[in-house]
Amino acid sequence: MKINGNEIRPGNVIEHKGGLWAAVKTQAVKPGKGGAFNQVELKNLIDGTKLNERFRADATVERVRLDQKDFQYLYPDGENLIFMDLDTYDQLQLPTDFVGERAAFLQDGMTVTVEMHEGRPIGITLPQHVTLEVTEAEPVVKGQTATSSYKPAMMDNGVRVMVPPFISVGERIVVDTGDLSYVRRAD
Repeated sequence: MKINGNEIRPGNVIEHKGGLWAAVKTQAVKPGKGGAFNQVELKNLIDGTKLNERFRADATVERVRLDQKDFQYLYPDGENLIFMDLDTYDQLQLPTDFVGERAAFLQDGMTVTVEMHEGRPIGITLPQHVTLEVTEAEPVVKGQTATSSYKPAMMDNGVRVMVPPFISVGERIVVDTGDLSYVRRAD
């Protein structure tokens, strides 16, 4: 779908200079002399490089729609992670570094959303909250209740999370996968 250069908004994915780019920031600029333009900060979806580009109102760009598909996480296989398409039961193999540090949150049977462009994976979204067990936590020091102090705790997946002082080893808690923060005790 073609759109004008001044219609690019943050979050749009466009085809530009032979690659796929996501608009991070946009700013409409009207200089005193010359025509108005849209100053756009772009991020390459393949290699992560950034680019600042000016698009005039009469310039057209190709806006790309990404397909979102649900996959179920199966197991790690060396340097790869294996996922299964919930519709066709086809397996998808992704490198561990494609998922990044969030790979530690993957659990057997977890449903994730993979963004695809022409059958090629571009991005992955994990559930917002996961339930983990505390394997290491410092004991509570009496008198520390005057301030809302948090203490570091190690989860069963090897991730360190700051938790309230009343959380102890063996408890199951809900953790936000976006910012690695404590949400609440698990039911």
